[in-house]
Amino acid sequence: MARAAGKAAKRNSAFMKPMQPSEQLAKVVGAEPLPRSEVTKKIWAHIKKHKLQNPQNKREILADDKLQPIFGSKKLDMFQMTKAVNKHLK
Repeated sequence: MARAAGKAAKRNSAFMKPMQPSEQLAKVVGAEPLPRSEVTKKIWAHIKKHKLQNPQNKREILADDKLQPIFGSKKLDMFQMTKAVNKHLK
C-alpha cells in the first residue's frame, strides 16, 4: 500500500510545484510563486469577493479589470478558466 501511495504523490507533484505568475496574474494572486491549486483558490476568492459570477448562469465568470487580461475576454466559462490561467504561469 505504501508503494502505491508514493506513486500517487509523485504523479501529482506537478500540480504542487510552485509556479511564477505573470505580471497580470500577480495583480490578483500576488507575485510569489504558488502551486496551481493555490492560484485557483485565490482567483476564486477574488471572484467571490467581487461577485463576478453571472447571477443567471453561475458557470459564467464576468471578468473585472484585473481578470480581463488573464481571461482574454469579458466573460469566461468556469471550466475554461484553468486553461486561461495556465498561460500566465511559468
